[in-house]
Amino acid sequence: MAVTGDESETGSTGDFTACQLHIPSSNLPHRGAGASAHGPKRSGEDTVKKREFRLMKNREAARQCRRKKKEYVKCLEDRVAVLENQNKTLIEELRALKDIYRHKMQ
Repeated sequence: MAVTGDESETGSTGDFTACQLHIPSSNLPHRGAGASAHGPKRSGEDTVKKREFRLMKNREAARQCRRKKKEYVKCLEDRVAVLENQNKTLIEELRALKDIYRHKMQ
């Protein structure tokens, strides 16, 4: 028989009703109305709290990511300015050297 994953939990060989039904040993209702009404509500509250916490962490991570990106862009802009100045200086130096070379050739 093929393994469905249910056999290891129940010890049976594919008996789905044994996996799905749980007969409580006491006379209290099992997840019925009344006695366990706070369970789903508490679970819902936990889910909402987890979601709010996750959203808060995500906002903080996004804020940090934007800050790092701004720093990175600022660094790149500064580097561009330095390289443009260096390029300008090198172009002027090249022009001066060409002028000196032309005068020597004449």
